[in-house]
Amino acid sequence: MKEYDYYIYIDYSVNLIGYMIVERSKIREFIEKISKFGHYNELKHKSSYLKSIKKVIEKNNIFSYILKSKIKKRAQNIEIYTDVLEFLKLHENCIIFISVDNHEYPNFKKLVNVIDKNKTEVVRESQLGKNTYEHRMSLVLDTLLNIERLKEDRTKN
Repeated sequence: MKEYDYYIYIDYSVNLIGYMIVERSKIREFIEKISKFGHYNELKHKSSYLKSIKKVIEKNNIFSYILKSKIKKRAQNIEIYTDVLEFLKLHENCIIFISVDNHEYPNFKKLVNVIDKNKTEVVRESQLGKNTYEHRMSLVLDTLLNIERLKEDRTKN
């Protein structure tokens, strides 16, 4: 299993886009804290899952394991990409893993190749093996996006 210095996840949820960066040094503890996270679209009881997972996020202080994260409207995807590309530029001597939503993979891969061709591995979200720690970490961002999306939906109504 290849290890990276940083793990970056970029994902969408309807009208939102977000990213999350986790350092290798925090992976082991982080994985232990996120065992209850699941893929939102595969769940039967979505609202009860989100209620309980919010408590898990607070209780386990999930954000203390995340180096950087941001969630924005999908129309602001350039801000998300710029943040990630700036991070790559600042950490050019590191080996970095990036998981990107399948739909945006081709364009984002081209952007990364402009900055770094050798030390950054960009993979499609669908390439993440089930129950690997890369997949389990991606579920955290998926869940955070869905929590934010539902919060926005409630404020509109």
